[in-house]
Amino acid sequence: MGSFITALIGALFIVSLNGLKIDREYQRGVIFRLGRTKGVMGPGMYWIMPFVDQKVQIDVRTKTVNIEPQETVTADSVTIKVNAVLYYRILDPSKAINKVESYQTAVYQVAMTTLRNVVGQNILDDMLQNRDKINIKVQEIVDEITEPWGIVIERVETKDVEIPPTMQRAMAKEAEAIREKRARIIKAAAEQEASAKLAEAARMISANPIALELRRLQMLTEIGAENNTTTIVMVPSDFINLAQRFAQPPQNSSTQTLQPFNPEVIVTPTIQPDLEPRQ
Repeated sequence: MGSFITALIGALFIVSLNGLKIDREYQRGVIFRLGRTKGVMGPGMYWIMPFVDQKVQIDVRTKTVNIEPQETVTADSVTIKVNAVLYYRILDPSKAINKVESYQTAVYQVAMTTLRNVVGQNILDDMLQNRDKINIKVQEIVDEITEPWGIVIERVETKDVEIPPTMQRAMAKEAEAIREKRARIIKAAAEQEASAKLAEAARMISANPIALELRRLQMLTEIGAENNTTTIVMVPSDFINLAQRFAQPPQNSSTQTLQPFNPEVIVTPTIQPDLEPRQ
């Protein structure tokens, strides 16, 4: 009799040890007692009734779903392929087990169909330039659908957008036309600025006629740098008379012979018209 009691106590001890469960920090246990949900246990060590309670273990870490490329038509009738990646996490393990048969498959199917629908509602330019708007729209729709399952969608990112080769060539031509337009606008603005500067210079020269003569002398230096041999310059006669008067040597000094220089400059005086009326 004593040995029977000892064996019974030993068996009960082994069975009770079988009821001890340990879950890690990122794990939760959904407990079913005789088929009914008793609650969620964990993390750490806890005890359930052997042969009465059953545990379904759930990982509550963020999971990644890679959505395969989906061929869809945009709002402007362009066929493209889009793939994305989705991040989700289980907030309520009990709902994730009881509300949907397989939450992994359900989340993938919802994300795939939602991505296709959202892409079909936007034009190609939005897909290429405003991906953030597409991502947020898909995230909001999928999160609303998965909320009753105890799942939250943390992020949706569009990875690649494959465009047909014909459309790529058309987009390249459009980009080239835009760049050419930009170049023409910049050139026109430069010409407008240059014409304004020339008009300002013309006003300054008209106010100071001697500035024009100085500009002519500066032009001689520029022409001489081109290895020219003969240069003809039109200079007013008054300017030549003034230069000759200052160039006359003193009477007691010997006359010096001027040496020719290269480039040769032939100065031709211009006869200014007599504007005063004759008697």
